[in-house]
Amino acid sequence: MNIISHKSQMLALLGLGAVMSLSAAGNVFNIQANKPGAPIQPTMYGLFFEDINYAADGGLYAEMIKNRSFEFPQNLMGWNTYGNVSLHDDGPFERNPHYVRLAASGHNDKHTGLENEGFFGVTYKKREEYRFSVWARSPKGKKANVRVELVNTASMNNSHIAAVKTITVESTEWKRYEVILKPEESCSKGKLRIFLSKPDDVTVDLEHISMFPADTWNGHKNGMRKDLAQALYDLHPGVFRFPGGCIVEGTDLDTRYQWKNTVGPVENRPVNENRWHYTFPHRFYPDYYQSGGLGFYEYFLLSEEIGAEPLPVLSVGLACQFQNHDASAHMPVKELQPYIQDALDLIEFANGDTTTIWGGLRAGMGHPAPFNLKLIAIGNEQWGPEYPEHLAPFMDAIRKAYPDIKIVGSSGPNSEGEQFDYLWPEMKKLGADLVDEHFYRPESWFLAQGNRYDNYDRKGPKVFAGEYACHGKGKKWNHFNAALLEAAFMTGLERNADVVHMATYAPLLAHIEGWQWRPDMIWFDNSDSFRTSSYYVQQLYSLNKGTNVLTLTMDGKPVAGNKDQNGLFASAVLDKKTGEYIVKVANTSDSAQPVTINLNGLKKKGHEITLATVTTLSSADSDAENSLEAPEKIIPVTSAIPAAELGAVNKGVFTYNTTIAPKTFSVYKF
Repeated sequence: MNIISHKSQMLALLGLGAVMSLSAAGNVFNIQANKPGAPIQPTMYGLFFEDINYAADGGLYAEMIKNRSFEFPQNLMGWNTYGNVSLHDDGPFERNPHYVRLAASGHNDKHTGLENEGFFGVTYKKREEYRFSVWARSPKGKKANVRVELVNTASMNNSHIAAVKTITVESTEWKRYEVILKPEESCSKGKLRIFLSKPDDVTVDLEHISMFPADTWNGHKNGMRKDLAQALYDLHPGVFRFPGGCIVEGTDLDTRYQWKNTVGPVENRPVNENRWHYTFPHRFYPDYYQSGGLGFYEYFLLSEEIGAEPLPVLSVGLACQFQNHDASAHMPVKELQPYIQDALDLIEFANGDTTTIWGGLRAGMGHPAPFNLKLIAIGNEQWGPEYPEHLAPFMDAIRKAYPDIKIVGSSGPNSEGEQFDYLWPEMKKLGADLVDEHFYRPESWFLAQGNRYDNYDRKGPKVFAGEYACHGKGKKWNHFNAALLEAAFMTGLERNADVVHMATYAPLLAHIEGWQWRPDMIWFDNSDSFRTSSYYVQQLYSLNKGTNVLTLTMDGKPVAGNKDQNGLFASAVLDKKTGEYIVKVANTSDSAQPVTINLNGLKKKGHEITLATVTTLSSADSDAENSLEAPEKIIPVTSAIPAAELGAVNKGVFTYNTTIAPKTFSVYKF
């Protein structure tokens, strides 16, 4: 965050006259500083990940090779072949049996080889290192030299070689080979090429051809892309929900996400059809499949490394109801036992000791200590009576085996309406710990929802706002005004922290060339990324969530964009760990708003306010957005409030007068 002087900031935003005219007139916020309310859960602000928009393969998961094990339905999708290349299906990995055989081309001036297109190109940077690996054998036991190249196919001579290494294969047994490629130039649209070197009177078999940047998040070989994982870490999320929403359900039950297929040796994790590969005619990707390389072990490990509670979501035995309207598409309740066992086994994988089957597998993968799973969600956006009917036996089995695990149910795909009204009482009857609400809604909805949770049942299940984003002006891009209205709406989440225990924006990631849905929190191409203004709203809440809610009112009412509140939304918290009072204010109006902040109930001694800051997120252009070309066009700016502006505590009250610029989200810390 940029730090500038408070006075310079105010002058820039308001002009000298506005600064000199600050007074107690206008909007008066009264905060009960001496009466800490509901605790704010550590999970309050977090992340929801789904493999949409090429968020996993081609995104967060740093693998650079598409269809690395030749297991796509069209087995050579993503590959071009040259010379004598044949496909075989008796390879060393049971669940990935296919491999290619490179043999003599039959002519001295012809080569045998193959070429991979990567994800929207194979992108590499000058002098950076890339770890290439392959499983290979020489079926005849003859020495075979395999030439590996990074090439720039857009160069003037059509195929300039940026890096090259040779691998010698002579064993008849399958072995893993690895080399480091260090290109002499950068390229955004390159390719990986593999040739059988001359003399080519030999044969070589290749399987699981893979390439990662050597510099991945925390150095993991089967790792995450560093800049994207860092962006997740920088949010300091409290919860991490994975592996997605609709992909959990699958286009049909055969293609649902099955966690057991995503653990164990990465070479033996089967490919799965992605729910989103040809769902959208406007962004059609028929070669969008999940490699399984980013699997449940990697999700748990990433949760641990970014400091978030893991929240896995599992199939409830219902295929995607948007795509399947016949009951025959779903698993009958009486046949759910394998699905229920998957849930129980997942908890054992996460928490079991090393003597258990699944805990032992986790330990063998490199993590003997448990992941301390506390939450599990069953089902995504299911609806109708079939959902509670399917959910009930899961809850019974989990409660019996693991009574301390909290179970998340669903209120369906909408934020209100018939299904929403039906499912909430059903979740209460079943005793769900949390209910997952989803709302992708226009600006008018977010402006009208400041009081959404004020009248929720305080004794019922808690709320998980699991998927939400403001879709503004029909464009569905990440313009600033959408982020501002999300900030305004989130004051209501914070004010009702006794009811709302978790909230996650969605979707999280989108490839600039491979996006299917927008808006999204973080955008990227193959080498760079940028954080949207919605990202910074989430970050400001997460970094300033405090420990307890404080009551904040104006004229005795919550500041929630109500009539006569001048487009203002506000919430306040206390951080008992630091002694800070934190006030968040969103001015959604087109006018500057004078605001008086009163901290009431302070002691005469020991509560002098000697240090204060304000962080603002603002834009003069509501349609402005960050981009790869201008990634910091809209970023938070933090400034110190001079001590002379703070004043003393008078009769137990500290008063601060300020003005909130139009279309601005501000976070004050005293």
